[in-house]
Amino acid sequence: MLLSNRLITEDKEGGLFTVTLFRKVIEDFKTKAKENKFTVREFYYDEKEIKREREEMARLLSDKKQQYGPLLRWLKVNFSEAFIAWIHVKALRVFVESVLRYGLPVNFQAVLLQPLKKSSTKRLREVLNSVFRHLDEVAATSILDASVEIPGLQLNNQDYFPYVYFHIDLSLLD
Repeated sequence: MLLSNRLITEDKEGGLFTVTLFRKVIEDFKTKAKENKFTVREFYYDEKEIKREREEMARLLSDKKQQYGPLLRWLKVNFSEAFIAWIHVKALRVFVESVLRYGLPVNFQAVLLQPLKKSSTKRLREVLNSVFRHLDEVAATSILDASVEIPGLQLNNQDYFPYVYFHIDLSLLD
């Protein structure tokens, strides 16, 4: 039944094979393949179509090379503005969260902290929790007892501290 088959490419989920068959057995092959949960797609060789697709790919690659320089310049110019806007949004979130959590009059100081080592993050949290434990007794107890639910809060207890905390991922600057 099968004239020839060859593996073209393969990944973790499956493989792509080329199969050459006689016309008499095409329908039998499709039926057997579907029974074994294979997807059969027909391919017809057309020299003109392949040539047109190659020309289109070459045109698209040249367009990509042409647009790369101006796009890179535009990104360099506008990245700082986008980053500044993003940090402003984070600052607004800190302000709003502080007012909602601790009320008026506004009496707080926003600080950015970046530990030098990943291992010192845990120690920094412990120090901050001990310093600001008096601000929110519910958060202080929930740090020790994860079973305490904070009403109306949509975060995990692991993300809630007696102080206002927002993570800023700076990995995009590397």
